[in-house]
Order: sequence, then structure tokens, then C-alpha cells
Amino acid sequence: MTKHIPLEAAAACAAVRPSAVLDTAHLGEIRGAFGTIAVDDRAPRRTLKARLQTLLAIAGPGLIVMVGDNDAGAFGTYTQAGQNYGTTLLWTLLLLIPVLYVNQEMVVRLGAVTGVGHARLIFARFGKFWGAFSVADLFLLNALTLVTEFIGISLALRYLGLPQFWGVIAAALIVTLAVSTGDFRRFERFALVLVGGSLLLIPIALMLHPPLPQLAHDFFVPKMPEGAPLSDVMLLIIAIVGTTIAPWQLFFQQSYLIDKRITPRFIHYERWDLCLGIALVIIGAVAMIGFSAAAFAGRPEFGAYTDALGTARGIEQAVGRLPAVLFALALLDASIIGAAAVSLATAYAIGDVFAVAHSLHRKPSEAKGFYAVYAGLIAFAAALVVTPGMPLGLLTNAVQTLAGVLLPSATVFLLLLCNDKAVLGPWANGPARNLFTGAIVAVLVLLSVILTASVLYPEICEDWIIGILAGGGAGALLLSLIVKLASRRRERATAAAACYGDPAEWRMPPLEALPAARLSGLSRTWMLVLRGYLVLAAGLLLYRMVELVASGL
Repeated sequence: MTKHIPLEAAAACAAVRPSAVLDTAHLGEIRGAFGTIAVDDRAPRRTLKARLQTLLAIAGPGLIVMVGDNDAGAFGTYTQAGQNYGTTLLWTLLLLIPVLYVNQEMVVRLGAVTGVGHARLIFARFGKFWGAFSVADLFLLNALTLVTEFIGISLALRYLGLPQFWGVIAAALIVTLAVSTGDFRRFERFALVLVGGSLLLIPIALMLHPPLPQLAHDFFVPKMPEGAPLSDVMLLIIAIVGTTIAPWQLFFQQSYLIDKRITPRFIHYERWDLCLGIALVIIGAVAMIGFSAAAFAGRPEFGAYTDALGTARGIEQAVGRLPAVLFALALLDASIIGAAAVSLATAYAIGDVFAVAHSLHRKPSEAKGFYAVYAGLIAFAAALVVTPGMPLGLLTNAVQTLAGVLLPSATVFLLLLCNDKAVLGPWANGPARNLFTGAIVAVLVLLSVILTASVLYPEICEDWIIGILAGGGAGALLLSLIVKLASRRRERATAAAACYGDPAEWRMPPLEALPAARLSGLSRTWMLVLRGYLVLAAGLLLYRMVELVASGL
């Protein structure tokens, strides 16, 4: 149980340990969508009512980042899985639940304890090269991801019979204005209304009523689709992983949580907020796979996925127009919240790195650079989508490929930061979490390699895929043993534990006061390997994309 200290003692501690927060707007009371918590509120929450009230005030970051990840790209991936393979790939979602929680929970601790955004921490602890590398990657990937969000908006408008050009422009204005009010609470309420809109997927599933026993069986019992090429199935599994765990999530949730002014005292409640968000994203994904499988079962279109517009039309042919309209509205809702979250992730990162005002508590006149980056990204994506002749399909493929390549590096930085005791102090990772996260990194690297190879060499055979998985798995096991031995050696060398006092009151000192980051020789080696892989893979992918453009595809 968290130990609470008197207000006078807490104030004295705060004076001794100045905050690392870069924007003064990130300090003060918590003004959530459904409640307020005073900055000096350290009262214990002993009753159920008090705990629920606190949870309502804290809720937001986890819900928004998770439901925002069920965006236009997720709609395409999950409905493709259902239309092409029925419910046989539902088990992948079960495996992703602990991965989602562990990754985003580490982000929660980083945000609440440090008060500094993800990109800024990478700059401070790993140097300018990796900092610039991570921010440049994020900027490029998020800009392209935004294009897919507006493609989703365009497809939804087309099915609803609304003008696409003016509809996309209107959506861009709505997303921009919703963020630009200078009132954090107003934006959070807007975003949580969109989170509620994601529940439209449930009545669609009820109308198409996929068999519940089959859903339950395929969710808990892994199996591969019968007769399907392993290479095609593996690519779709990788797409499911990539659309469920995206690099922008790490940057968004950490900065948004800081902007909401959540401190270590409320990490426990933010974990519950994250769990609620994960529950919603998994329910939505299961619903999409389930009702897509039911809509196309026994039809000629089964196994021949096109896009979300084709899914809407297939639902209409199967059970009528109402569920298809609900699907289009859900796609529109998901694309809007995805566009807002992805744009904010980039604007927060740029503001954090350049130490300029970057907060939703500030009006546009008080944070011009922050809002200019946000609005510029939205305008860029909307303009591309409404431009005639733009190769939107190629852009979508580029986004999926680039996300797959960059995903492992984002998780590696996250793991290293959460083992940095100068950064997290008493909140740093323990051995069990490191072992689990290390295994996640290994799997993500393997999936990234398979994805890169399959894009560069579409004719890659099943033997190569199995060889990559087997060889990579053995390498990952060997690496885990080496890391374990190295960590034990370091633990013996630094047996004396630091005294941090009450964890609920401990926050990272200013960045300039931190001791220099110390990476082990093993960590530096694998950082260099990762750097080389990313440069090589990105270069090859760029060459492949230029080839496709030159050939007119």
C-alpha cells in the first residue's frame, strides 16, 4: 500500500528535488473529462466511491491511445482477417493482450515519473544521433499514417453517399479545431465521445451474430487457416501485430499523460485506465473479425478482400443497410480519433525536443509551434487524399512496411529507458519484466525481418519464413541467456540499493542533473546492430518503392 506523507514534508521534498518538467503548463491540478484532482490532494482513497471518482478524473490517456489504435488501418487489417480466413486468427489478439499492457505500462511509468516526453528522453540518454533518428522516423511514419486515416474517412463518406472532397476537408477542420481550444478538458471530452463511438462495432456483431462458441474456441486455441499459403498468413499476422502495437502509441501516451499532469501518486489508477482501453480495443478487434467472417462466409467474396468499402457493401448484402451504415460511421469515428492522436504524438515530440510550449492547456497564441505542427500534418494528409491521381494504395503499403521496420527500435528504447535508474529510480523495471519485454523485442525483430523480406522479395517461400523463425528464435534464446548472465554480474557489482524514500513522491530530477547514461558493452553492440539493420532495411525499402513508382504501380 502506498505510504502518504504530510503536505509540509512533500513541499519540502519538492523543493529539494526540482521537477524535470519542460513546460509549466504541465504542472498543476488534474482537470480530466470527468473530474478534477487538486495539486495538493494527497488524501488516501479508502472508500469505493472515492476510488471511482479518482479513476474517472484520471481516465483518458489509456482509453484514447488504445481506441485510437483501432484506426482506419486496424479496420482494414481486422476485416481482412475475417473475410479471408474467418475467425481462425483470433488467437493472435489473445497473445497481444500482455504485450500491449507491458509496453504501455512502461510508458505510463516513464510519463508520470519523469514529466518528460519520450523523444526528449531518448535525446538526453542516448545522444543526438538516436534522438534525431527517432524523431525523424516518428515524423515521417506519422505523416504517412495520417494519410491512411483520411483514406478511411474518404471510404466511409463514399459509402454514406456524402461528398468526399468537402467531407475530408470538413473532417480535417473538425480535428484541428477540437485540439485548438486551449482547454485540455474540452479536448479530452471530445476524444472520449469518439471512444464511446467505437462501441458501434458491438451492435454490428450482434446483428450478424457470428457463432459465439466458434469465436471463443478460436480466441483461445491457436491454429492456422487450412489450405492457405503460410507466407500470406504470416504477413497478415505481422499486419495484426503492427496495427495493434504502433510506435506512435509510446510517444502519444507518455506526452498526453504528462500534459494531463498525472504524477506517480496516480500510476495505479492510470494502469486501470490502460486496462479499460485494452479491453475496448480487443472487443472491437474481435467484433470486426467475427462479423466480417459471418458476413462473407459461403459467399464468392470470401478470401478476396478489397478494402473497408468492400466490407461495408458485403455487410449490406448479408444482413441489410443498417449494420453497414453503422460500420461506416464506426470507421469515420475511428479515423478521426486516430488522426487526432497521431498528429498530437508528433506535435508533442517536436515541442518536447525543442523545448517550446507544447500543451493542450495553452491557447494557439501561446504555443504557436506546437499547434502549427499539428495543423500542418492534418492539412498535409487531407490534401494528399483529395489530390486526384495520388497513389493512395502505395502510400498505405509504405506505412505498413515502415511501421513494421521501426517497431523493434521503439521497444528497445523503451526497455532501455525503463532500466535507467537515474530516470525511473524506484519505478525501474525488475528482472521478470525485462525478460518478458526482451522476448517481445526478439519476436518483433523477427516479424520485422519477415515483413521486410516479403516486401522486397514477394516470392519468398515458406521454408525461408520457417528458417527465419527457427534461427531467430534460437538466437533470441541465446541472447536472453547472455543478458541474464550480464545482469546478474551487474547486480553483484552494485549490490547496494539506493534509498529513494516514498515512491509515490519520487520524480526524476532535471535532465541536466542526471549522471551520464551507462550502457553495457552488450547493449552498445546490439544498438549498433539495430542501427545497421534499420539503415539497410529502410534503404532497401526506399529502393523498392521507387521501383514501384517508376513502373507505374
